[in-house]
Formats: sequence, C-alpha cells, structure tokens
Amino acid sequence: MIQLKGNSMEKMTKFFYIVDHYVPFPSSEYGGIWNVIAATSEECFDLITDADDGDFNSQYYSNLRDNILKSRKFALADDVESKIVEEFTT
Repeated sequence: MIQLKGNSMEKMTKFFYIVDHYVPFPSSEYGGIWNVIAATSEECFDLITDADDGDFNSQYYSNLRDNILKSRKFALADDVESKIVEEFTT
C-alpha cells in the first residue's frame, strides 16, 4: 500500500499479527488463534470480525480488541495484501 504524504510517496508498513482470542464456554471451550496481515490493529479487528461466521459472538468483540493490542506483532519487509493468513479455532 502506498500512502501519500505531501508531495512524496511512502510505503505503509504492514504487520503480521498472531492473535490469541479466548471465548468462554459454551460458545467455545478453548478459543482460537488468527494469523493476520494488516496495517493497523483496527484493520486486523475488521478482517477478523468480517470473517466471523457466528462462531464468536459479537459480545466478545471488546475482548478481541484487547487481545489484538496484546498480540505479537511483526513488521513485514514487503508490502503484501491485508488478509487472514490462517485461523485455528476450537
């Protein structure tokens, strides 16, 4: 992604997020892990919630925001598409 700043073009850094999100029983006994490429924590949140097919009740989305902020995050050297790389949920 290219972001314009003034008259110059600057590459926007993307991050690889490893998000551990626990949802209490009975919705899920264990929870899940998402590996996500996103430019910001908000974009990471949007990607996960947009992909939610009802397994994780929206009442736990506030916990998800906190878990994204606490997640391990790694800067990527290349500009790649924002997406959920993989998810493992139980």
